[in-house]
Amino acid sequence: MLGRPEYRRALVFCGLIGAPVALIAFWFLVAVHQLEQLIWTDWPRDLGWEKAPWWWALPLLTPAGLVVGVVVARFPGRGGHVPAGGLHSGGITRKALPGVLVAALVGLPLGAVLGPEAPLIALGGGLALLFARLVRAPETESSTALLSAAGAAAAVSALFGNPIVGAVLLIEVAGVGGPQLFAVMLPALLASGVGDLIFTGFVRWTGFETGSLDIGLPTPPPLDWPDVLWALVLAPALAFLVQGAFVGGRFVARFTAARTVRRTALCALAAAVCITLYAVATGRSPAEAALSGESTLSDLAQDPHAWPVGALIAVLALKGLAYALCLGSLRGGPVFPALFLGGAAGVLLAPLPGLGLVPAMAVGMAASVTAALRLPVSSVVLVVLLLGNVDTVALVVLAAVMSFVLVQRLPQGPAVPAADERASVRTPD
Repeated sequence: MLGRPEYRRALVFCGLIGAPVALIAFWFLVAVHQLEQLIWTDWPRDLGWEKAPWWWALPLLTPAGLVVGVVVARFPGRGGHVPAGGLHSGGITRKALPGVLVAALVGLPLGAVLGPEAPLIALGGGLALLFARLVRAPETESSTALLSAAGAAAAVSALFGNPIVGAVLLIEVAGVGGPQLFAVMLPALLASGVGDLIFTGFVRWTGFETGSLDIGLPTPPPLDWPDVLWALVLAPALAFLVQGAFVGGRFVARFTAARTVRRTALCALAAAVCITLYAVATGRSPAEAALSGESTLSDLAQDPHAWPVGALIAVLALKGLAYALCLGSLRGGPVFPALFLGGAAGVLLAPLPGLGLVPAMAVGMAASVTAALRLPVSSVVLVVLLLGNVDTVALVVLAAVMSFVLVQRLPQGPAVPAADERASVRTPD
């Protein structure tokens, strides 16, 4: 393949489009972040409140639902993939780009409990195809798939700040290798995690050293058997809860397939009610239950003691319910809300005997994001990157594999309506 001139030209072109795609992805993420900061922090302070008032989500998410509903019903591409169906790298065309941008730039800053990764994948893939069209590159089925995947990887890497995450994520999202990929990869991933756990244990128990890549950075407390035992209990429980949110999201997607504008706005309003109930019940900012949870996860990790038990339970229940509603009605990605819910569950359960904060958050985030993505290797890489250490990798791998196996065996709920099916059942609003 490397000897074929057309493949080498495609490789060079993919390298060239990486720069403009990443640049546009950067400004897209800046716009989303700045709008979230303006709407949820700056405006309340300018109006005299220390934080957003309890009712703040109600006048924001309702019009967001109306706009996204119009995009889904009327724009080419329907604003991108339904989040309840998971991440996808294909099916986005150049004509879908305006709808993807409008749905994301309206829904995400106004409080949708979704992340920017799915719009970024669609944006990157669509831009790559647009650039190819501008330079009049030959369009074949294989070249379109290649350019779309390359553009999506460049955009996602801008989000995670790491090219490895983008590459691994797109390998699994694109399904390279088909079902055989998971059939081979899952046993290898599990065996490597168990091997790392045993190897680490013997180094501690015997005192012998065999050489290491450790360069001396500070490390969390060493893992122990209670951490492993709790992982065997907590990972399936969290996977079950996240799977429940996705099943609920698929029912919501079926509900919004007809009378799309009206019902999308209704689901957005219901999500706003969940966010409002959280603020009323806890006296805390509604922003903690709204949005993707990316910045709130960082606050949670840095100061977990600032979150009372009641607030953690409330955010898990009400943000989780709002997450399910947004998965089936609005447009965005499932990654960061799942990471936040897993991290919050880890903080809540960290006081369990023999567990601790770092292992609990590692297990919680790995189990939750794997249940959301169904991409075990990408989930492991992402969680290890977020944790910033390799000492909990064995727990992360164990939680990810258990979560993946469990959610594949659980009931999946109704299928997400395909685009042509949505068109056939849509009725005037």
